[in-house]
Amino acid sequence: SSGMVRDVTTDKVKWHLVADGPLLERWAVHLTNGAKKYAERNWMKASGQVELDRFRESAFRHFMAWWAGETDEDHMSALVFNLNGVAYVEERMEHDNAQQGT
Repeated sequence: SSGMVRDVTTDKVKWHLVADGPLLERWAVHLTNGAKKYAERNWMKASGQVELDRFRESAFRHFMAWWAGETDEDHMSALVFNLNGVAYVEERMEHDNAQQGT
């Protein structure tokens, strides 16, 4: 009724959908605990192969612990954290390589 024109949302990422279910909150708790221990976004300092390998190893360890039904910690949220870390470092390394022309 105001006459304002907006772009359609068809084919746009629906970011709000990641909040469905309990996992996003569990991941946020994991990040909050990590921020208390190491500092907020400390994990984002990771930038190379050593850190990538560490994230991958940790992801696999937490996957196996989750798969085995271990409940000593929230292995599922730790797995998500580490998978996100892998994706972050891979993207950062690709960007750095592109900047260096390699």
